[in-house]
Parts: sequence; structure tokens; C-alpha cells
Amino acid sequence: MRANCWLGKGNVDVLDVPEPRILNNHDAIVKVTSTAICGSDLHLFNGFIPTMKKGDVLGHEFMGEVVEVGREVKNLAVGDRVVVPFPIACGRCNACHEGAYSVCENSNPNAGLAEKILGHAPAGIFGYSHMLGGYPGGQAEYARVPFADVGPVKVPAGLDDEQVLFLSDILPTGYMGAEMCDISPGDVVAVWGAGPVGQFAIASAFLLGAERVIAIDRLPYRLQMAQEKSGAEPVNYAHSDVREELLELTGGRGPDACIDAVGLEAHHASPPAYAYDRAKQATRLETDRPFALRQAIRNCRNGGTVSVIGVYGGFVDKFPMGSLMNRGLTLRAGQCHVQRYTKPLLERIQAGQLDPSFVITHRMALDDAPSGFETFLNKEDKCVKVVLTP
Repeated sequence: MRANCWLGKGNVDVLDVPEPRILNNHDAIVKVTSTAICGSDLHLFNGFIPTMKKGDVLGHEFMGEVVEVGREVKNLAVGDRVVVPFPIACGRCNACHEGAYSVCENSNPNAGLAEKILGHAPAGIFGYSHMLGGYPGGQAEYARVPFADVGPVKVPAGLDDEQVLFLSDILPTGYMGAEMCDISPGDVVAVWGAGPVGQFAIASAFLLGAERVIAIDRLPYRLQMAQEKSGAEPVNYAHSDVREELLELTGGRGPDACIDAVGLEAHHASPPAYAYDRAKQATRLETDRPFALRQAIRNCRNGGTVSVIGVYGGFVDKFPMGSLMNRGLTLRAGQCHVQRYTKPLLERIQAGQLDPSFVITHRMALDDAPSGFETFLNKEDKCVKVVLTP
């Protein structure tokens, strides 16, 4: 079969690889009908996530048709259309029973490797390094889905792929980012990053009762999308001082909640600040560039909440712990517990409250994945989201 493979830093290509097969009675094989390039895939592409190996199949946002099931999978049948959550979860451990699926205690076969880097191991993730299980991803013609009796959600008739594909990751991730803010009526929420996850965090904040949402980014077309599709108030950090803008927009208080939807490869309007973190990264004295996180903490109002859904891989420098502690902020973070949100969000899509397809700007064949990565990485042609069709 054809699959998009990681071949080294800055190098992916679509190759012929063996088709997946059932390895466990709880497995299913899915023929992929739609898959996507995620912003966090760029962290792999750019070499910031350790434990990748040449030939690893990428992709953790995918859906398709079930073509084979293990004999213990009772809730799926051949021919079902399903969306597959990116965290692999057993459904039986303590974490899964608490709904914390992205930290499943049983799905990461390389838990010892993750513990050396992170302290404790999170769940396995499709196509996202051997530290997170070494599972082949879904940017392929077929994918093996472990614990298929727990993760995949059936797609009702009448919904096309583009309406539901993002239930695999970025829609629940954006929603969880807003939910972690404990939004009350009248709240003002600021979102750093108007990429796909940021777009869904903005839309979700309004769904959960925010009165105003402020979108912070440097790309005018992404800010325009946030304004036109969700009603966000745009702030372009390349042309204005974020702190001054936020104080002006909130009567001097700061936002009630701040969402970091950027993560470890943040940019900064100040060349010296950007050069500092890039130099620290290059010398391996720091793994992540936390500009957005620093700003979110420093600009949140006293007693407010900072929600982190942008991906971080390791260590950050100059973390404003004094601001966090002395001003009584709440910091919440996590990879999304996708299985917790798929059915409620699917109901919102069916009810017409959400149409996640608005973020799609580029549609390509699977064989064009290398070009898609370059277009997405370099923000060419006003790219927000790339969907691939095998």
C-alpha cells in the first residue's frame, strides 16, 4: 500500500509499505478515505520530537471504512464508516475509566521510553514517534486500529467525510481547550494561534458562552477566517503590541481566560526574543519555543485560567512561574481526551451547530503529501488545513 513516511528532518515521501494486519483480537483494519496534515505533524517534520525512525508512517487524523475486525470487536462491522481518535485507549484502565483517554495506562508499549523523557507515559498515538508507541499512522491507504472496540465512532448516514474528519483530533482539541477555561457568561477569552486548532478553540469558546473571543496571530488570512467564521476580534502581533491591545480591549483587566493553541514552534514579533529561543533550541539547551505560553500567562487577568492545547515536547526556558503563582492563575493542559468528546460533538454537527469543514483550504491526493507538508509549513497559498485522499 501507499503511505506517507518520515525519512528524516524536513523529509517525507509517499512509499510502498506492507499493508497492516490484525495483530490482536481487539484490532480493526480501516481503509482510509480521508486523512489530514496536522500542525503537530510539522513538529515531526522539523525534527523537534525525539524517537522518530526512518520509514515511520505519519498521520493521526484519519477516517475510513472498516474492512476487517478482530473477533473481540463487537461494536463494529465490515463496511462501517468510522472516525478514529488520535490517542489509542484501552477503555479499561483507571485513566480511561476517568475519561482521561490520552493518558491511557495500557496503550503505549514503549512506556519506559516515554517515562525517561516525560516522567510518566501518556497513551500511544498514531504516527507520532516511538516514545508514543511507534504505531503506524493514518496518512496511508490502510491503518490498523488497536482497541477498535473503544476508539472509533461510527459516522451516521448523510454526513460526508469533511464534516466529521476533524473529530479525530483538532475539533475535540479546540473544544477541550475552551472547556478547560471554565467559561462563564460574559467572559472574554484570548486565543493564541489562529491555525486549525485555534479556529476550533475560538468557535468552541463562543459555544460555551464566551461573550467575546480575541484571536492572536501574525497571518492576516487566518485572522480574517477567525473573524468571519466565528466572530473573533483579531490582534496581529506582527503589527501591534499584544499586551497593549489586550488591555485596551478588556478595560485594563486582561482576558478572563487565555488559550495557547500554538505550542513548541511559536514565532515572535521581536527578532531578539525569537533569536534567543532559536539559539537555545539549536544548542539543545531548550527544546521548545514558548513565546505564546509566556504571553498567555503574563496577559491573563488576575485569578484567570490559562489553557494549553498547543503541543510541547520537552523543556522551556524563562517560564514565568512568578506571574503564575503570585497572581493566582490556574494552568490546565493536556493532549485531548478525544473519545470523551466525539459523540457530543458529533451531535452538534448533526444539529447544525458546527460545520468543521470551514478550515479546509487545500485538498490533495495522498501521493501529494510531501507537497502538502511544504505548503502547510510555509503557509503558502493562504493554507490553513490540508486534507489528503488516498
